[in-house]
Amino acid sequence: MAAAFAHDDTVAHDDTVRPDSWWRAQLSNLYGLFVISMMMFDSREADAILRLATTSVPSLSGCEVEAVYLVVDGRLTRRPFGGAPNAELDAQVELLGGTSGLIVLPDNAWHWGFALRGLSGTTGCLVVRAPMDPSSDEFFLLKVLGQQTAGALANASLHRREREQSLELQELNSELSASVARLKQQTQVHDVLSSISATGAGESGIAHALHQLTALPVAIEDRFGNLRAWDGPGKPDPYPKLSVHRREEILKRASVTPHPIRERDRVISLIKPRHEVLGVLALVDPGKTAGQHEMFALEYGTTVLALELSHQRNLAEVELRLHQDLVDDLLTGTDDESAYARADAIGHDLVGPHHVVVVRWRGQQTDGVVAEAAGRAVASLDLSSLISRRSGAVVLLVHGRPDWNALYRALSDGLDGAVGAVGVGSQCDKPGDMPRSYSEALRALDIRSNSRTPDGVTAFEQLGVYRVLDTGKSHEEIQAFVREWLGRLLDYDEHKNSDLVRTLSQYLECGGSYDETASALTIHRSTLRYRLGRIREITDLDLNDVDSKLNLHLATRAWQVLRGAE
Repeated sequence: MAAAFAHDDTVAHDDTVRPDSWWRAQLSNLYGLFVISMMMFDSREADAILRLATTSVPSLSGCEVEAVYLVVDGRLTRRPFGGAPNAELDAQVELLGGTSGLIVLPDNAWHWGFALRGLSGTTGCLVVRAPMDPSSDEFFLLKVLGQQTAGALANASLHRREREQSLELQELNSELSASVARLKQQTQVHDVLSSISATGAGESGIAHALHQLTALPVAIEDRFGNLRAWDGPGKPDPYPKLSVHRREEILKRASVTPHPIRERDRVISLIKPRHEVLGVLALVDPGKTAGQHEMFALEYGTTVLALELSHQRNLAEVELRLHQDLVDDLLTGTDDESAYARADAIGHDLVGPHHVVVVRWRGQQTDGVVAEAAGRAVASLDLSSLISRRSGAVVLLVHGRPDWNALYRALSDGLDGAVGAVGVGSQCDKPGDMPRSYSEALRALDIRSNSRTPDGVTAFEQLGVYRVLDTGKSHEEIQAFVREWLGRLLDYDEHKNSDLVRTLSQYLECGGSYDETASALTIHRSTLRYRLGRIREITDLDLNDVDSKLNLHLATRAWQVLRGAE
């Protein structure tokens, strides 16, 4: 049995004359094999082809399928149809090494492994079994069946690769179409925002363009949360501001994130050209509809806005340097004619009344930030001014006589509600008066800064007697004068933890009125009467005496200057 198939997949040549019935049977088998082949080539799945081959073996010969193998990931893998699992058979098939050949098993039956080979190599193996050797005709049919099965598997693999490539092409085409559409959108964003920047439309123009591109309301805020520009529906009035602590938390989170972040109903992006935050650009998106296009528009808008604000800051710095040179000369003293000419050259009308204003702010704001806020404050009040930085403070030369409290409120709002002190000198009618006004503004600022309420504005013209007391030239004499008239009361207050000096000061300020004094001190009339009695006893002075009353009044005023006026 083994000799017949030891070296080849054919049997010995047979010259026997066949009857017609034999030929008819062979033709029928060949036609059946043809039909089977057509069915195999119509199939697109490897297992379906192998199942068809398995069911066709008994119809073409006296054999049955022992096992079917398919190459999966480079290894012959037994399929779950055919005969029962047989480890020895699996080992014998592996030994064939991708070729057809006889398989010897201990059951004494005939076994043959038909290698299924395609153009790319071995694709599987069909193992058949029979009680005895098949005839040469049956073996031929089985061999052809194996070849057709291998061809069908190769055809199915080709179609599978074609489908996979087609799907890949579809995916690539979809991705390419999406990329083209995205590129068109980004090009539109680039063109629109770049053209807005080139025309110098400023922050409002950028906000309008971004609203048109995203269909979402747009807000531009400064670093303190003040609204600088808005475009789109639903503008809140008044515009809400977060607390300083909450805003700092958001800015810190945004600064460490390389893309816009969502904060409740807004998507925000920091305007941060270098290391300093200049402001915030936000899309108002309560419906959370902002996608990739809106995010790109927001990021590019932030870039354009950063360039715009940096340009504005650079211009402001140049203008500030020009102003500073002129202001420095005006404060130290210069001739009027050259001052008028230089002011005219930088666009400021120096003719007419001016006041020197000195601003010193508490907190972590730099002089540059305070100067920028001061510029916005005077602009919001429609004032003309020159601005400079000098000795840790910001100095303004303000035209006219504005509402100083309104200026302070605008400045405080622009610095996120922080507090500081503002001193205002008396009116200057010509440039030569400005050194005097500057000195007065510094004195007013110093009095305000050292008072019990150091935040606010103080004008030199409002100081009254303080203008005489606080000249800066007789400090020791003033202290001696205060001790002469109030020394006993001051010592008594210190040892007894009482408040007699303040009581006396308020009594004199109220012109000796018991009712007004008691109301101002929020004490009863009888308490006031008792305190005034103790004051008379301690000082041994008559509070109704004109000279004593005048000296005590001046002494209490001086005491307030020395300790910080309220």
